[in-house]
Amino acid sequence: MTNTSNYIMLAFELLGSLGLLIFGMKMMSDTLQKMAGPQLRHLLGAITSNRFSGILAGTFITCAVQSSSATTVMTVSFVSAGLLSLSQAISVIMGANIGTTLTAWIMSLGYNVDLTVVVFPAFFIGLLLIYNKRFRLAGDLLYGTAFVFFSLVLLSAAGKSLNLENNPEVIDFFSSFDTGSYLTILIFLAIGTVITCIVQSSAAVMAITILLCSTGVLPIHMGIALVMGENIGTTATANIAALGAGTQARRAALAHLLFNVFGVMWVLCIFYPFVDLVCLIAGYDQTGTPMASHIPIVLAVFHTCFNVANTAVLISFVPQIERVVCWLLPEKKEADDDGFKLKYLKSNLMQTPEISVMQAQQETIHFAQKTQDMFSLVRKLLNEKKASNWEKIYEAIEKQEDEADQTEIGIARYLGSISDDHLSNETKNLVRTMLREISEIESISDSCYNMARILKRQRESGLDFTADQYHQLQAMTIFTGDAITQMNTVMSGKLEDYTIDESYRIENMINHMCKRLKEDNIKAVNEHSYDYSVGTMYTDFVKECEKLGDYVINVMQARFGKNN
Repeated sequence: MTNTSNYIMLAFELLGSLGLLIFGMKMMSDTLQKMAGPQLRHLLGAITSNRFSGILAGTFITCAVQSSSATTVMTVSFVSAGLLSLSQAISVIMGANIGTTLTAWIMSLGYNVDLTVVVFPAFFIGLLLIYNKRFRLAGDLLYGTAFVFFSLVLLSAAGKSLNLENNPEVIDFFSSFDTGSYLTILIFLAIGTVITCIVQSSAAVMAITILLCSTGVLPIHMGIALVMGENIGTTATANIAALGAGTQARRAALAHLLFNVFGVMWVLCIFYPFVDLVCLIAGYDQTGTPMASHIPIVLAVFHTCFNVANTAVLISFVPQIERVVCWLLPEKKEADDDGFKLKYLKSNLMQTPEISVMQAQQETIHFAQKTQDMFSLVRKLLNEKKASNWEKIYEAIEKQEDEADQTEIGIARYLGSISDDHLSNETKNLVRTMLREISEIESISDSCYNMARILKRQRESGLDFTADQYHQLQAMTIFTGDAITQMNTVMSGKLEDYTIDESYRIENMINHMCKRLKEDNIKAVNEHSYDYSVGTMYTDFVKECEKLGDYVINVMQARFGKNN
């Protein structure tokens, strides 16, 4: 009964230690993303078609955030937002596989060096920093790192307490597998894949593998098979995240899976020679008595050699991989329906909140572009004489106004869910800027709809504008259209390439023209040049143009960080 109780306690210690490890890795990853989030966005956004730069970016980012899953989800998010092409995404994913090998080396350090002396002071210093607003992120990072190493200390101690190397049943169980059989390797590869898919943490599977191999009960070949399975299982995160995304995002996630599966397949063809080479590099003697301190190093060396070699083999085949995933996941034609959908915020890729802001940015830019389309319809409405065409244009404006309301709400809710996380100060400011922008952009759509309603009121009244009024209104809409065009140019480009001066210049032209037209209208009404009600509708339209220009300036001021 005592032995049973001991085993139950040890099982809980192992599970608790693994839970602590997963929590520590997540805390490290989240904190590093908060600290480097804006820079990571800029780095990913600057990737060119050069596949080598993509690999370097993927490697660097994964090393920086300590999570290949985070990097691949970022990449899928960028593909979903249209910021990365599929071929660019594949090269980033290749780099992420190399970058994730750093995690294995960190864990091998934790098993080979007694970090107890460092861990507890790290907890104390981290606690002090967490309560300091200025150094809170540094405290979170130190705390997460301390949790990782403390969990490794606990896992090592629990493994020794289990005394598996002296347990005949455990030894007999693993001895029943023939390490020289490919069937055994495939079984443990499948086990590694399934466990990683379930726990959603390759670090946890690596820790279990190191623990079992270090005790000597799990032969190194089976341990390496588990690590290979972990490489396949870790792709599940990105594939799950991409389920609700567009076709391109799902293709990027599938490319990650195919890349790792193909790597496992060719390594299996030369498995035993490859393992011998790895053991030689690590200085591990397979024929002698297993050295517990060498096992983590062998697994880390294999993990690194596997991913570097796989990238070296497949780097030249990025176009072919792209064609394969496009063939496996063809673009589906969506059935026409009246259901409203946001273009870029289709999926809930919220595992990387800093990067999710980029999707919201793309949706905001698309929102602004839609208002320009809406204003173009207003200009058509002003010049259209045929009744049937006029009605179709008006109905299209009404529909776009309804979509604009839904878009504002959709983006605002998405930004609200992002801002619930602890973001970097730069990203928090960006979220606040976008909230201000979408409110003003929605006001632009309101002005467009109001102009359409004014034209409808004029049409239903049976009264018409004079030729001069039409000429002046067309001139006014040209200036207003220029303001919206300039707004979209700035929003779609790099902020450092523009100034707000051009928008101010156009707004002054709109204001001067509006003032002149209102004065001319008062004079014309007093001279009975046209009916007072026509003059009222005319000035109402002019005033809406002026309001629209003001809303554009508000968007530009938000974009350039200026107050009203």
